Amino acid sequence: MPTHPFFQVNVFSTDPLLGNPLAVVLDAEDLDEARMAAFARWTNLSETTFISAPRDPRADYRVRIFTTLGELPFAGHPTLGSCHAWLARGGVAKGAEIVQECGIGLVRIRRSDTGLAFDAPPLRRDGALAPDLRARVLAGLGVAMDDVLDAQWVDNGPPWLAVRLRSRAAVLAVRPDYAALEGLMLGVFAACREGDAVDAQFETRAFIAGEAAPEDPVTGSLNAGIARWLLRDGEAPARYVISQGTVLGRAGRVVVERDGDALWIGGTCVTCIEGSVRI
Repeated sequence: MPTHPFFQVNVFSTDPLLGNPLAVVLDAEDLDEARMAAFARWTNLSETTFISAPRDPRADYRVRIFTTLGELPFAGHPTLGSCHAWLARGGVAKGAEIVQECGIGLVRIRRSDTGLAFDAPPLRRDGALAPDLRARVLAGLGVAMDDVLDAQWVDNGPPWLAVRLRSRAAVLAVRPDYAALEGLMLGVFAACREGDAVDAQFETRAFIAGEAAPEDPVTGSLNAGIARWLLRDGEAPARYVISQGTVLGRAGRVVVERDGDALWIGGTCVTCIEGSVRI
C-alpha cells in the first residue's frame, strides 16, 4: 500500500486547537477519486485535500478538495491549509505569489502579516433568494423575522447562501433544524457592536446540512462570498476581521482585505501533525 506525506493543519487560528482542522495528503498522483473520497470519509473532517503536480504550467501545484459527502471545486480553509503544507514540505513558488490549481481554475495565494491569504474568486451566483427558498431557510434556521436584514446567494464554488442578521447575539442564538435544511450550504452573519467585546467586526456561522459535522468551525469560502456582498454594497471597510466558531468553542479569525481589484482572505495556519499515511 503506497505511503504519502501527510499533514494535519489548523487554519484560521494561532492556537492549534481553536481553528478549523484540515487533513492534507501530498504526492497524491497515484490516488484515484474513489480512494480520495474514501479517505476523506475516514478522516471525518470538514475537508481533506490531495496535492499533486499541476496540469496547468502556470500553477505551482494542483489540489483536490473532498468533504465527507463529495468533492468541492474550491474552499477557503483547504486552500490556505494545503498551501501551508506544500510550503512546509519544501514547495517553492515559480513567482512572487503561489498559484493553486483546483476545480474552479487558478487561485492566487500570498504571504501576509496574518500568515497566508487567497485572492477570493468571483461569485458564480449572487442576488436575492427566491421567495420559497428564503422562507425555507428562515424556517430551518428558526430566526425571528425582526432579526433578519437580508438573504442572498454568495456562491463562489461551494453553493453558499447567506443570511444577514441584526446582531451578533442573534447569530450565536441560531439552532438550525438540519433536516429542514437538507442539501443546503448556508451562513448567518452580523456586524459586531462595541458592547459585544470581541476583537472582530463581524461574527459568522456556517452550516452544511447532511455533513457528519454540520457546523463548520471557520469558513474561508463563505466569508469570501459575504465579503463580496458587503464591499459591493459599501457595508464593510476595506480591511476587517471576522470571528467564527464561537458556539463550537473555537476562536477562528478571518482577515478580509481589499487591495485594488483583489479581495484577499487570510489567516494563520499551524501544523499539528506531520508524518506519513498509507492509503
